Amino acid sequence: MTVYMGPTSQVARVVVHYADGLILKGFLRSFDPGKDSFPLMLREAEPGASPLHVRVADLKAVFFVEDFDGEPQYQERKEFLANAAGRRLAVRFHDGEELLGTSLTYHPSRTGFFLFPGDPGSNNDKVFVVASAVTDVRPAA
Repeated sequence: MTVYMGPTSQVARVVVHYADGLILKGFLRSFDPGKDSFPLMLREAEPGASPLHVRVADLKAVFFVEDFDGEPQYQERKEFLANAAGRRLAVRFHDGEELLGTSLTYHPSRTGFFLFPGDPGSNNDKVFVVASAVTDVRPAA
C-alpha cells in the first residue's frame, strides 16, 4: 500500500537515517512501506538530477519532518501530550536513541511501521521505523 503525500505537486520533507549513521535530507513524492526501496531527491540536488534509490534494509528510520533543520533549542518531551490514535509505544534503536509515539501499524513480523510522536511540538510528523534497526519495542504509559 502506497502512502501518498498529497497531490503530485506536493512533496514530503524527509530525513533518512541509515543504520550505519549516515543521514541524508531530501524529498519524497510517495512512500510505500511494502517496497524494498524508494527514490529520494536530495535536498542539494541540481535541477534535473536523478533521485537516489534508497534501500529500506540499509536504514534505521525515515523521519517525515516539518523543517529540515528543526528548532535546535527545542527538547522533545518524552511523554504523551495529546490524545492520538494507536498503541502507545517506546522504541529503542541499536544506537541507543529512543522514540515515544503511537502506532496503528506496529507488528513485530513486519519490515517496519509508522510511529507518530507523542509530543505535538516535535519537528517529526511521523517516522517510518525499520524493524531491523530496533532493539526493543514496548508499551508506553
